[in-house]
Amino acid sequence: MKYGDLAESILQGVGGRENIKSVMHCATRLRFKLKDHGKADSEGLKNNPGVIMVVESGGQYQVVIGNHVSDVYQAVVSQSGLGEQTEEVPDNSKESLLTRFIDIVSGIFMPYIGVMAASGIMKGLLAVALATGVLSDSSGGYKALTAASDALFYFLPIALGYSAGKKFGGSPFICMTIGAALVHPVMLQAFQAEQSGNQALDFFGIPLLLINYSSSVIPIIFASWLSCLIERNIHSRLPGAIRNFTTPLICLAVVVPMTFLLIGPVATWLSQLLADGYLFVYSLNSAIAGALAGAFWQVCVLFGLHWGLVPIMINNLSMLGQDTLLPLLMPAIFGQAGATLGVLLKTRDAKMKGIAASAFSASLFGITEPAVYGVTLPKRRPFIFGCVGGAIGAAILGFFHTTAFSFGFPGLFTFAQVIPKTGYDASVTAAFVGGIIAFAFAAIATRLFAPMNEPEIVTPTVAAPLATTNPDLLSKITISSPMKGESLPLEQVNDATFASGLLGKGIAIRPSQGRVVSPVNGTVSSLFRTKHAIGLEDESGAEVLIHVGIDTVKLDGLHFTAHVQQDDRVKVGDLLLEFDIPAITAAGYDLTTPVIISNSDDYIDVLAASQQSQVAENTSLLTLIK
Repeated sequence: MKYGDLAESILQGVGGRENIKSVMHCATRLRFKLKDHGKADSEGLKNNPGVIMVVESGGQYQVVIGNHVSDVYQAVVSQSGLGEQTEEVPDNSKESLLTRFIDIVSGIFMPYIGVMAASGIMKGLLAVALATGVLSDSSGGYKALTAASDALFYFLPIALGYSAGKKFGGSPFICMTIGAALVHPVMLQAFQAEQSGNQALDFFGIPLLLINYSSSVIPIIFASWLSCLIERNIHSRLPGAIRNFTTPLICLAVVVPMTFLLIGPVATWLSQLLADGYLFVYSLNSAIAGALAGAFWQVCVLFGLHWGLVPIMINNLSMLGQDTLLPLLMPAIFGQAGATLGVLLKTRDAKMKGIAASAFSASLFGITEPAVYGVTLPKRRPFIFGCVGGAIGAAILGFFHTTAFSFGFPGLFTFAQVIPKTGYDASVTAAFVGGIIAFAFAAIATRLFAPMNEPEIVTPTVAAPLATTNPDLLSKITISSPMKGESLPLEQVNDATFASGLLGKGIAIRPSQGRVVSPVNGTVSSLFRTKHAIGLEDESGAEVLIHVGIDTVKLDGLHFTAHVQQDDRVKVGDLLLEFDIPAITAAGYDLTTPVIISNSDDYIDVLAASQQSQVAENTSLLTLIK
């Protein structure tokens, strides 16, 4: 219920349930596949206080939520009836090859990013434990935790078979079984025997090129694509009585031998070519490679292109046992974290301070979307300073060839992942120095040289002389009181979101009468299903949110009556809502009602129109200075 209203507004913003083909989520974003992007209301979603940003990239309509995206996702799934799934509906629209590639890669790898990061962090911490002598590599504790950290990567073909099968529109369990065949002990033993000089195997006279497919990436993706292609073409043609076991039988009988004979060797060759190609570019000038990676990583994140680099990092770890690309991204993360801290220290806007504080802590652990979309990119120059800091720091890591030995989110834990089993060396020092320089440069440059573009706070004593000396510069808009009761500052509301001003400036009222009337001449822009809150748009453009009570959404509409509908025209004094004060109070809810100007940033200030604590309906409540 906590995220019910936000989920409902998001569903409306993307064009309704009927416009959604599928929805999934990553660390910070809801990722929709829509039938018609033109039906989505991007501007409306961007103005929603629960949405950080809207991005259209890789064929996906991405709604950036923040760290609590999984909770919002559950609410969206519950309200839409889509079910917790990530299957993609076949899309016949013409998309660029790059868009399709990014969409495929993100769909296959996204479900495992969290556990991949956890596994990488665990491997890094184990490396620290070895280096400091806390554990020895012969101890049972070390072996058990090593198994936990290695399991996903060792059996990666099985995991990727599942997500690839879903992505390609086939049975994920057939593709999982193909992946399991690649790492089956019989085949691994045959590979080891061949490496020892024993007789090679053949498949009915055709020589088998045996390869160790543990931790491999590309072979299972190609094999899953072929399996799904065969499945789609034969399933409907088979008799209904036998198709449920005949289809998997044919797919396994055809695809598994084909993978060992052709797909696997060719895909492995491509994997090695990709790894060698990366090493070639990196060896030309590792410092310049680092600077480019550090400067443009966040730009890639903006457009969703970073998913194209994930297979390179995992492939490097699979083919080479180590990766030099992942460490280069850590300074880019720290650069944006530093820029966010600079904004936090410099801004005077309470809403921006709240966003920056939350985004800063998340960015240190590699989740930079809230920082980028909510803080640095809107201010522009902080984002640039973050990219420059990332370039400087990554150039240092590149020069000293800092290397990661496990996969994970670039961030604080990267420092543990770059420690080799042989112990601390200069490359690890470079990681600390590069990360600190990226962070410090962005923070200091933002604090000193990034304008916040925020007007000085206007008080009533200052506003009058300004209006007198510059009468054409300022205008005032009056918002009437929507209810009778006792007014109090917004800061005294027993809800951190309202009290901090994150949703906008305004005032609160403790109602003495159970009714809400229109404080403006305008339109009902939103009416929540639970009738506890209503949004209005004044003819002048002011957006007013009236939220009756704290947490009253949990009543699910009980004790509330609406007298208007969304998009209705209203004038000052028209009855909007009625509510039962004794019943709601008896249920244990605080009826303090915030009256918020949602688009407060469009105004120089939002001031209380009167110093009187008691207010009546239709009397002046707020003054907006524009």
